[in-house]
Amino acid sequence: MAKKMTFALAFCNRGFMPGELIYGAREDMIKAVTGAGYDYIAMDPELTRYGGIETRDEGLLYAKWLKEHDGEYDGVIFSMPIFADENGAITALQDAGVPILMQAYPDEIGKMDFAHRRDAFCGKFSVTDVFTQYQVPFTVLKPHVVHPLSKKFAENLRDFAAICRVVNGMKRFNLGCIGARTTAFKTTRFDEIALQKYGINVESFDLSELFYKVQQMEDNDPKVVAKKAHLEAYTDFSLVPEPNKNTLAKVSVAIDGYIEEYHLDALALRCWNEMEQVLRICPCVLLSELNDRGIVASCEIDICSAITMRAMSLASEQPTAVLDWNNNYGEEEDKVILFHCGPVAQSLMTGKGTVTNHKMFDKTDPGSGWGSNEGRIRAFPTTLSNCQTKDGKIVVYASEAEFTDDPIEQEYFGCAGVCHIPQMEDKLIRLARGGFKHHTSVGVGHMKSILKEAFTTYLHYDWVDIDGE
Repeated sequence: MAKKMTFALAFCNRGFMPGELIYGAREDMIKAVTGAGYDYIAMDPELTRYGGIETRDEGLLYAKWLKEHDGEYDGVIFSMPIFADENGAITALQDAGVPILMQAYPDEIGKMDFAHRRDAFCGKFSVTDVFTQYQVPFTVLKPHVVHPLSKKFAENLRDFAAICRVVNGMKRFNLGCIGARTTAFKTTRFDEIALQKYGINVESFDLSELFYKVQQMEDNDPKVVAKKAHLEAYTDFSLVPEPNKNTLAKVSVAIDGYIEEYHLDALALRCWNEMEQVLRICPCVLLSELNDRGIVASCEIDICSAITMRAMSLASEQPTAVLDWNNNYGEEEDKVILFHCGPVAQSLMTGKGTVTNHKMFDKTDPGSGWGSNEGRIRAFPTTLSNCQTKDGKIVVYASEAEFTDDPIEQEYFGCAGVCHIPQMEDKLIRLARGGFKHHTSVGVGHMKSILKEAFTTYLHYDWVDIDGE
């Protein structure tokens, strides 16, 4: 089970403001956070006046407390029930090391006397100004002021949790590169040193080593037997000859070994054409299973797609996929068929797939491509995103769309879905002019704003707007 997310709570204070309001804010925020299914930690309110942070000494006290609890919180919520003192705030949070959500209370008509007027609307700017001067990143969401127990703050909290997952999961992770870049695809080139600057560690493995590991395994190896049973339960393997089924299980066991030994969080695999020529399998279904298991797996050594797949997987807590911008959908200008041979997680499909012999390889080398997991992508709101390395930087885009239930003829090979993308033709021009590849990655749900906040505010990727906003 995934660890429940935890937020460190901090509250502001300012000498001449009604500090008594902080007590109610603490109760409100704890109720909001726990009610949304998250945990919290908070400094003992008895340590500072009204349990808030005002002076530099109080800020230092809170910073020390945060350091003592390092690793126990995913983000900080800085609550401003009244006008904040920016000196205490920046001292407390400048070394937090995680995303910080700025929340300010609204004033109420009829409660604008000196005992109840908050002025947090104004005070929020005081804090964000100073944080900007200190170059400490923070998150601000709409509306400018919001009550913790409101529906809108519940949405803010959900989005902030997703931002925290993306930032904390992306700022340092291990990405496996199994095989060299597919020779015919210069489009999937990437700069490994640039990725390392962003905390992405690439571990590279030669296909010859993978093949050797597979060839050393026996069909009756307990790991192979268990893996084969797992794959047969995962999807429809009824058409696959037994020798090819055993080989697929062995490749899966070998990949699991890399994941475990090198603590891989994501991977990209050289999937053609050596696997087909030498092993007589196509590893699509293995990537499908990995993505459903929570290990981001991209085909065709598309490392950059694996990066955006991981980000969206963290944001949505659901599987993602890498797909080709493959076919127009008749005369529909805003619809496209997105496709790949079969690495799509089955949870993103209309039902169980069917493992077939890859029709493209079968054309010239019959029986060489057992492993395509064919089916159709189900209807769901989606986000399209991908990135490239350019001049030592990561450049990324994201846009929102919808997978539809429009039919695709039965004879269409692979795993595909029809995607409705508003103003698609304009976006395709921007992608082409921006030098982005023929792949895009997709995730479940609309999360462009979450990705943009995580990528630009905290991770410092360069953002390309393809929506023309």
